[in-house]
Amino acid sequence: MSRPANVIPLATSTPTLPGARDRLAVLGRTGSGKTHFACWVLSQANWPSIPWFVIDYKRDDLLAEIPGARELAVTPRRLPRESGIYIVHPRPDEEDEVERLLWRIWERGRAGLYVDEGHMLPDRGGLQAMLTQGRSKSIPVIVLTQRPSWVNRFVFSEADYFSVFHLNDKRDRATIGAFMPAGAVDTPLPARHSWYYDIARNRLYHMLPVPSRAGILARFEARLPRRIAGRFV
Repeated sequence: MSRPANVIPLATSTPTLPGARDRLAVLGRTGSGKTHFACWVLSQANWPSIPWFVIDYKRDDLLAEIPGARELAVTPRRLPRESGIYIVHPRPDEEDEVERLLWRIWERGRAGLYVDEGHMLPDRGGLQAMLTQGRSKSIPVIVLTQRPSWVNRFVFSEADYFSVFHLNDKRDRATIGAFMPAGAVDTPLPARHSWYYDIARNRLYHMLPVPSRAGILARFEARLPRRIAGRFV
């Protein structure tokens, strides 16, 4: 398979990461590196200034080690107002509870949403509202999935950025291929490498592996607010 046209070398141009209102779709088979990449992006997001809610179905080890992250019930009495990272561990059968949580985040606004195993989310409207109206409500979104063909199409149609690792299934490659430059998803890359597509700028990058696990966790640690005299500064 030939290399896609117009790939921008990283040595000549630095890709723009998602901003405070942007939506990122991270796609790839199990073990391809998508969670590692998404955590790297999250480590640089605006969680020191707003709350980010992480819906983690698979109880990922890297997410569990994020310094300062706090666990949140699927049905919290109230959503936290303080900035930081809040991790929710729903069971697959808690679709009603997750849907209510999504609407509560949507109603709150000015909060981030990170979803691992996005194909497990209930497809009832909450996620769609987050993706289609989240920009006006200052809700940045990161959605990861290994099965793009099982995910609500708005995850892709409303995305500002794509990160695509290796996908096994032809149906999954066809689903995301409709939104990417020709040939990208079918062009093999080395392990842990990915295609990164900036939609607004129409730029496709061949991304090298991101920093190590220790480097990502150190980035989170370095950005933790310091508590002085009982206040965050």
